Amino acid sequence: MVKRQAEEPLEQAVGEDSPAQKKSRLDAISGASKRTNGFGAGSSQRASVNGGGKYHEQSLGRDILGAADEEKEELEEATSPPDVEAEDEQSAYSATLRQSAPIEGFSDLYLDTIDRSVLDFDFEKLCSITLSNINVYACLVCGRYYQGRGPKSHAYYHALEVGHHVYVNMQTKKVYVLPEGYEVKSKSLDDIKFVVDPRLSKEEVLRLDKEAKDAWDLGGRKYRPGFVGMNNIKENDYFNVIIQALSHIPPLRNFLMLEDFSERPEIVQRFSVLVRKMWNTRAFKIHVSPHELLQQVSRQSSKRFDLLNQSDPADFMSWLLNNMHLALGGSKTKPGTSIIQRVFQGKLKIESQQITAKADVGDRLRFEEAGEVLVDVTRYLMLTLDLPAAPLFQDELEKNIIPQVPLTSILSKYDGRNPQEHMNTRKRYRLLHPLPPFLLFHIKRFSKNKFVTEHNPTIVTFPTRSLDMSPYVEPNPAVSPIGEPIWYDLVANVTHEAVRTRDDSVEGEAEKKVWRVQVRDRARDEWLEIQDLYVQRVVSETLFTKESYLMVWEKRKDLKGKSRS
Repeated sequence: MVKRQAEEPLEQAVGEDSPAQKKSRLDAISGASKRTNGFGAGSSQRASVNGGGKYHEQSLGRDILGAADEEKEELEEATSPPDVEAEDEQSAYSATLRQSAPIEGFSDLYLDTIDRSVLDFDFEKLCSITLSNINVYACLVCGRYYQGRGPKSHAYYHALEVGHHVYVNMQTKKVYVLPEGYEVKSKSLDDIKFVVDPRLSKEEVLRLDKEAKDAWDLGGRKYRPGFVGMNNIKENDYFNVIIQALSHIPPLRNFLMLEDFSERPEIVQRFSVLVRKMWNTRAFKIHVSPHELLQQVSRQSSKRFDLLNQSDPADFMSWLLNNMHLALGGSKTKPGTSIIQRVFQGKLKIESQQITAKADVGDRLRFEEAGEVLVDVTRYLMLTLDLPAAPLFQDELEKNIIPQVPLTSILSKYDGRNPQEHMNTRKRYRLLHPLPPFLLFHIKRFSKNKFVTEHNPTIVTFPTRSLDMSPYVEPNPAVSPIGEPIWYDLVANVTHEAVRTRDDSVEGEAEKKVWRVQVRDRARDEWLEIQDLYVQRVVSETLFTKESYLMVWEKRKDLKGKSRS
């Protein structure tokens, strides 16, 4: 019997439409089967001629729906392209293959998308979504922080959604490409790793005060390492001037830049990072932000010192030095147990004498001194200097007279001869040998009562070099020859300025406190004044024209035991 040709091709009989519901596909295949068999399933010969007999015999012994699905899938695999939509519906991380290394020849893939101008590693390392500080990565394209780099992490989703593929671990400084997940080892990323955690060698640190070196940021702007502006986020200018002053004390600065503080408390680690960023010779910008250290200080001080409210620089200096001393393993009772005490701590002798009031026969009040004088030796980190009372009268131009007083005059408080009255006690102070390598002077300008805070604008005049401290030290031939001068040179000077602001309150105009710091560039023998982001040169002879508030003096070293230069 001659075989009969098919009435239509098999591809047209089955069709190539998108997969539909099972019921619809069953109807379509059943209709196609009937058309292929001619007049119906009852004619076995015609079904055999059309090639459908085999299909009909197999479908009799099993489920028709399952056979139709299998034949449909085999036909689509052979004739149709892969279904892209079905692959897109799969989970993003279930089908992703992580690479341990880039494909050969593509090691620098995506590195051209890095934007160094938006990178700012000064802020606290917190995930921008979860606010967690654990396993934080920075996107090198937009500068945002994300937690983790696994298939379920926020950095991974950021790479898929936005197309930013290069990330650096803020702890290990390793760079990865996401979503592939492999590490990038390229020398072109060394500058970014250095900015994340700048570290200078011991030889480079020791040359900071000897060699005058300029540097340039990404924008080609010139700056001096160590003399960079500091961002005033809100009201943290009191914080900035103290950090600037402490960063120019060589023993403390070198200690913070060279030591490893990975096992120390967080405040020491963040202070060290900030100082190293201030002295960075390859910075991306000409200023730094103290946000990371300021957040830690705010938490540790129970928000006594934060970026929203202006505080007193002397109070913050005292708090910071004491907390740094304890964080570095210093003892509360034993002296000289930390770098803080070895640099700033000295001894002070206090003689106190009670004063009693008695009424004589004429009912007149008479003050008598007690015969016993109590002597106590205490230790200090900062010396407080008292200013004479401010004048109450005005001159002919109706302006307050601003008096001037030399620094040696207010230092006479510690000569052991001029007594100080404290309630019913008369006290005399005298410094003891040996004096610390660095002296901190706090010139007390503000006094509070129950109603207002009074400000003393008296100007303190001083030399920038060769301040003799021997008249205020009790002689001790075992330590220093009697009559030999003890020279100190000025290192930093924190100044205050009262700026009147318009106020609609009943009291009238209010005064805003503006804090600046004057620091000496040892390599060039120049003075610079820093106020937040502004850095400018000043003449050393005019430093005393500002209201000095905190002063840092360095003891001049002996030269071969003969004299002090």
